[in-house]
Amino acid sequence: MSIEKLHAKDSVSSGLIAGTRHSETASATGRFLMQCFDKDGKLKWSAEESNLVVNVGLQYMAGVALTSTTQITTWYIGLYGAAASNTPAATDTASSHIGWTEVVPYSNATRPAATFASATNANPSVVTNSASPASFTINATNTVGGAFLISDNTKSGTTGTLFSAADFSAPGDRSVASGDTLQVTYTFSLAG
Repeated sequence: MSIEKLHAKDSVSSGLIAGTRHSETASATGRFLMQCFDKDGKLKWSAEESNLVVNVGLQYMAGVALTSTTQITTWYIGLYGAAASNTPAATDTASSHIGWTEVVPYSNATRPAATFASATNANPSVVTNSASPASFTINATNTVGGAFLISDNTKSGTTGTLFSAADFSAPGDRSVASGDTLQVTYTFSLAG
């Protein structure tokens, strides 16, 4: 008689190597395009400049997108003076912007509205008021050093949400004179 013994042994091993880091970035950028036309409608100068989206502007975007922050549906464009004393900072707000001073050499009763078209469905997603630029009817000689986007239409007003500001780079400040029309286009992009 034979005795057979069988031993069974199972062995399983596995391994998983995974990257524990994942990063996504989003980029919020905007540009102001300003065009100054004389009383005869001829282009005097044009300036295009990237803006600084200030901290309260970033907070507003995140809050509307992901929390219960109320959406602002009407925005306005304002002008500020000579860049020698005007520099936007990330900490600027509507009520506190020590680095720049608004100028109002225009006859419009309020800051002109920035009427935006619907955001594009792409990367980047873009909104712009290029179909209807904000128009300033200039009624005094002055110097313009930049522009800003805000939710308050009151000339020299200090309430509302400041979204962004842009300071002209070389050749810097531009002059406006009575009879000029200043057209301002704002284009904003979000890219992932």
